[in-house]
Amino acid sequence: MAPTPEAPIASTTGGRLRGRLVRTGGAAGILTFRGIPFAAAPVGPLRFQPPAPPEPWTGVRDAIEFGPTAPQDSSGTEVAKILPNVIIPGDDCLSLNVWTQSLEGARPVMVFIHGGAFSTGSGAVSIYDGTRFARDGVVLVTLNYRLGADGFLWFGEGVPNLGMLDQVAALEWVRDNIAAFGGDPGNVTVFGESAGAMSICTLMVMPRARGLFHRAIAESGAGESVISPESALLVGNRLAAILGVEASREGIASVPLEKLLAAATQLGGEVGAKPRRALWGDVAHNLMAFEPIVDGDILPGIPRDLIAAGAARDIELLIGTNTDEAQLFFVPTGAMQKMSWIVAYVFANIYTGHPVRTVRRIRRQNPDATPGERAAAVLTEGFYRRPALAIADAHPGTFVYEFAWRSGAFAGLLGACHALELPFVFDAIGDPTTQELLGRDAPQATADAMHAAWVAFARTGDPGWPAYAPGNRASMRFDTVSELTTDDLTAPPSGR
Repeated sequence: MAPTPEAPIASTTGGRLRGRLVRTGGAAGILTFRGIPFAAAPVGPLRFQPPAPPEPWTGVRDAIEFGPTAPQDSSGTEVAKILPNVIIPGDDCLSLNVWTQSLEGARPVMVFIHGGAFSTGSGAVSIYDGTRFARDGVVLVTLNYRLGADGFLWFGEGVPNLGMLDQVAALEWVRDNIAAFGGDPGNVTVFGESAGAMSICTLMVMPRARGLFHRAIAESGAGESVISPESALLVGNRLAAILGVEASREGIASVPLEKLLAAATQLGGEVGAKPRRALWGDVAHNLMAFEPIVDGDILPGIPRDLIAAGAARDIELLIGTNTDEAQLFFVPTGAMQKMSWIVAYVFANIYTGHPVRTVRRIRRQNPDATPGERAAAVLTEGFYRRPALAIADAHPGTFVYEFAWRSGAFAGLLGACHALELPFVFDAIGDPTTQELLGRDAPQATADAMHAAWVAFARTGDPGWPAYAPGNRASMRFDTVSELTTDDLTAPPSGR
C-alpha cells in the first residue's frame, strides 16, 4: 500500500510503519505513529533479561494504536485516582510513540519518560500527547519501560536495572530511526517527571546512555533516588517472603503476574508504614520499593555524586520543583489534617539532618501553618527541592525553575502539588483527564510560558532566563504571572 497524506509511511530499522494524520495542532495536521516496538516482548525466556531487539517485519506494520503498557497494579490509591493513567494489557510493552509535523527535515527531538514511582505509568497517558510539541516544531517521543519487580528487582545475580536499560534501548532506537520522522538525532532532549526525572539524572551518568541525548529536563526528581545492592536484596527477600517462593528471579517468575503485582503493592505499603533503615536500607530514605541500583557497572555510583564529579559535563540541564510537592500525597488521603506536630521533625531529621532548625525556619515562614502543612513543607524541601538545587550547584550552567500555580482541588489544599505542572508543560490544560487535579480554570498564559520554555530549551539550550549560579541563584517562577526570582534556600543541600 502506498503512503497517502492520511496514512503516512516511515521506514525504520525494523521495517515500514503506517501512521496517521491527525488534523489538530495546525492546518496541516500532525503525523502520529503509536505502539512502535523498540525491543522484543520481555516475556518467557526474555523476562528478567536485558532488552532484546524486536523481530523485524515484512510489509507495512500499522502504528495506529498505543501498544500494551508495562504490567502494574490497577487497584489505585486515593492519590492515583486523581492522576491520569492508562493500562493496556499485552506482552509487547516495550514500545514508543512519535508525533511530528512531517517526515522531512531535521527538527529538535524531545523524549519524555513518565513518572509513577518506578511502579506505574506509561507513555500512552493523554496528557503526554505530543501534538502541541509537534505543532511547535519538535518531534516528540513517549515510551514505556519495565516497572516494579520486572524492571528493578535484583538479587545480586544476572543483569540489574532492566527498566533503565529499556530506556537506553528506546534512546538507541531514537538515534537510529528518528531521522525517518523528521527529527535530528544530533539534537535530542530527554525530559521526565518524578521517577521520570530521577531516571533522567540516572541516565546522565550511565555509560551506556552516553551520547544518546544532549539536553535534559528533570521535573520534581533529582539524583539521589537510587539504592545499594544490599538494599535491593532486602526488598527482594521481603517480596519473595510475601509470595512464599525462593528468593530469586526464577522464584518470582513462577508466580502469576496478578499475585506478584499485589505483593509488590503490599511491599510498598510496608515500606511506607515502617521506613526504617534496618528493614529497608536506602529504601527507607527514598520511600520507593523499586529504584535504580548502584551496581558499579550499569550505574557506577549515586548520580548526584557523579554529576558533581563532571560525569555529565557535556549535557545541558534544566531542573526544578513544585512549591507544594508533598501535598499530593497527604491531602487526598486525609493524612495532612490528622498529622501530629512530631512528623515535621521526623522528616526534617531524615532529609536535612537539622530537625529543630529546619522546622523553626518553616514555622517562621508560615506561622499559621497546621502541623500537617509544616510536615508537607519539610518533605517538599528535603525530598525534592534540596536534591534539585544540589544538582544545580554541582552542574555549571544549569537552569532552575519553580512551578507555583495552585490547584483548586480539595478546596485549594493541594496547592502547587506534585505532577501539577505536567498539563502546563504539554500545553494540555484542556484535557478532560486533568480537571480533577487542576480543580479550577487554569491560566493558558502560564501553560504558554512553560511549554514555550521547554521548546526553546530543546531547540537552543536556553529556556529564556539566566542560568543558576551561586552568585545569582536565578530561578524562573511559573505562576499566573511568571517572573524571575532569586531562590531563597541558601543553606547548602544536605546529603543522604
